[in-house]
Amino acid sequence: MSNLDTVVRSPQPTPVVVATSQEIRDRGSIFVGSAYRATSPEEAQAALHYHKHVVHAGKDVYEISAWRCMVLKLGRTGLSGPDDFELRTGFDDGGEQWAGSKVLKIMQTEGVIDAIVIVSRWFGGTLLGPTRFRHVETCASEVCCKFNKVVEMDESIQTLSTLDDLLATLREELDALKPDTSETRTDTSERPLMSKVHDYSAMREALDLSKARRLIHARESAIQAVKSLIAKHKGGE
Repeated sequence: MSNLDTVVRSPQPTPVVVATSQEIRDRGSIFVGSAYRATSPEEAQAALHYHKHVVHAGKDVYEISAWRCMVLKLGRTGLSGPDDFELRTGFDDGGEQWAGSKVLKIMQTEGVIDAIVIVSRWFGGTLLGPTRFRHVETCASEVCCKFNKVVEMDESIQTLSTLDDLLATLREELDALKPDTSETRTDTSERPLMSKVHDYSAMREALDLSKARRLIHARESAIQAVKSLIAKHKGGE
C-alpha cells in the first residue's frame, strides 16, 4: 500500500498546509517553510508524517520541524480557565543537527501556538556552513508570520459572521416595530437583502486584515445604531 493510500484510508482528516514561505536557493540547496495546524503533539507528528511521506514522497529532503500545542491537562475539564491547559513543545532536527531548536525558538518569538512548522531542505551538494541556519530561520519566520495572519483572518471572519447574524436579527426586530404602512411593506420586501450571507472568500485569500478590521468596526457601529432605533421605538409605545 502506498503512502497516499494510507492517508486516504486513515480515519483522521488529511493535514492541510496553512501557510508556506518563499523558497530560498543557495548553491544548489533549496529551503522552504510550511505550517500546519496541530492542537496536540500527536497531530503535529501526523502532519510531519504526511509532509514527509505524501507531500515529499520519494524525495531526499531534510524535514526540520518544531511544534507548540496548548493541550488540556490530564484530569482537567477546561472549565476552570487557563490553568487547566499546558503548552507542550518539541522539535525534530530531521537530519540537520541543531536546526530544530532554531525553528522552535522562532515559533516562540512569533507567538505561534497549535501548529507545527516544517522547514524542508533539499541538499545541493555544497556545504553551506552556518549560513544554512540563517536560511532555516528566515523560512520559519516568514511562515510563522503568515500562519498568524491566517489565524487572525479566520477569527475575524468568524466574528463578522456572528455580527452579520446579530445585525440581521436586530433589523428584523426593528422592522416589526415599525407602523404597518405601505412604506414599511416596501422595507419588508427588502428583508432578504438584510440577512444575506456575505462572501468573505476574496478577503481571506488576500489576507486583507485591514479590511476585516474595518468591516468589524462597521458592523459594530451598525448594531449600535439599530439598537438605538429599537430603543426609541419601544420607548414611544
